[in-house]
Amino acid sequence: MTDDDGSQVTPYTHPMVEQAAATDGTRTAITVRERVPGRAAAPSAPVRVTAAELDEITAAAKRWPVDHVLIEIAAHRPVRVTAGAARSTSLFLAHQAGVLHGSWDLADLRPFATGINPKEATRLLIYRPRYSTETAFKGIHRLTERATATFGGDLFIGYPDPIVHAEPRDLVDGADVLAAFLDGIDTALDARPLEVDATLCHLTGGLDSGSIGTRMARRWPGLIDTATLIVIGAGRQQQIRRRAEFRDRVPFGPNDLCLDTRDLLMFGPDCARVRGELVSPYDEPMHEHFTELNAQIAALGAHTVVTGLGGDEMVAVGSAESAQAAADKADDFDLLWLGPRARTAIEYGDDGIAPPAMAGGITLQAAETVAPPLLRAGLWPVHPFTDRALIELGDQLPFFWRELKQLQRRHLATFGLSHDACNPTERESFAELVQESLVVNGLPLLRRILRQGSPLIEAGLLDPDGLKTMTDALEREAYQEEPHSKLVEVITLDLAVKAFLS
Repeated sequence: MTDDDGSQVTPYTHPMVEQAAATDGTRTAITVRERVPGRAAAPSAPVRVTAAELDEITAAAKRWPVDHVLIEIAAHRPVRVTAGAARSTSLFLAHQAGVLHGSWDLADLRPFATGINPKEATRLLIYRPRYSTETAFKGIHRLTERATATFGGDLFIGYPDPIVHAEPRDLVDGADVLAAFLDGIDTALDARPLEVDATLCHLTGGLDSGSIGTRMARRWPGLIDTATLIVIGAGRQQQIRRRAEFRDRVPFGPNDLCLDTRDLLMFGPDCARVRGELVSPYDEPMHEHFTELNAQIAALGAHTVVTGLGGDEMVAVGSAESAQAAADKADDFDLLWLGPRARTAIEYGDDGIAPPAMAGGITLQAAETVAPPLLRAGLWPVHPFTDRALIELGDQLPFFWRELKQLQRRHLATFGLSHDACNPTERESFAELVQESLVVNGLPLLRRILRQGSPLIEAGLLDPDGLKTMTDALEREAYQEEPHSKLVEVITLDLAVKAFLS
């Protein structure tokens, strides 16, 4: 789509996405957005309207209930780009020679990366992520939810007002919490025109994806296929057993894609990161695994993937951000490999972060992490737990229903699932995969950093002596999840900065 002044917007092509454009001859408004049910597809060519009609169109565009981006262009005025509140994708911005560039894929903006952003790089190195306009690279910025970027030769991104959340309330007599939960899931699913025969559920076996998936299977019996990564370690057999019970008791579709992580360690020789490809530091840590799984999902004919992302924050006891902040204060981040610049930057990690949103910052960051591998495979992500209906329900639930995810556990029990399926005792995580991957494939990469150097060392973000001490300990001593697992981010960030800044 090209404007009269030569501005060009290339929307992501997908059945769940549409673009709309209108102009009054002086101003042009372009919206790229998720589709909603009950509306005919918008015309692809710009529509000519009056100035007053264009004002109404832009105001309505900002109220769009699902993911969207609004671009406003006018002669002799700054360009304005505004993101919606219901973000399931990312948008990165950069500028050069009076031209504003943007993409959901950070790799597209590699030419505009001018160096390492020490504050953001430190957040990543210490596993203290914050949702903000900053990225790990100077020259590249993130457009956060409801924020507006103004570009008139220079770029300014303004944050929106914070969203005030409801407080927990006492239940009235006869209140049916599980019915309200079902209504919330249905509202979230019905917010988009899902093509059921092309929609797959990411059924990990967890309480969150289990709650969403079982409801989808009950609504559309025999039509919702499933997929997941199978973990290794103590929770492996439990995950396999519980997922099998979900699929036996509830009428899911015939296909269940299970990629066994036992056969694919992180940072192997075929890993895109290790090969030096442009993989964002914000992409999935298990980039290779999800890239393969997503390819298999697309090969089934699916184009939309529904997940349980956001379920933790939906029923968090108190603000998840507050809980994270408290945990951060208890953690002194005394990681031996941190360089002097990183140790100085820790103090400023909360500066310039985005204000509270409808979905929490942790959830928004997670959505941005999973989106690029999906989008590259032609798959659109849908996260029902980020929908307003479920977030507002979670905000108001009494403590009992939130504690230990009682809401999800009781919901799953209504399907006749066993106590084991609703109340797993083993941790089903990738911790053991991280351990084996670091010991087998990570150690040579850490040795290479020490031998050949790294831009992170040159920037004062990594201390080579401390990194050597920890690398020696990883090789010679018993593995300790804390702090050894955090070496994953050292490797990931090192590979990213070498690829983006070379």
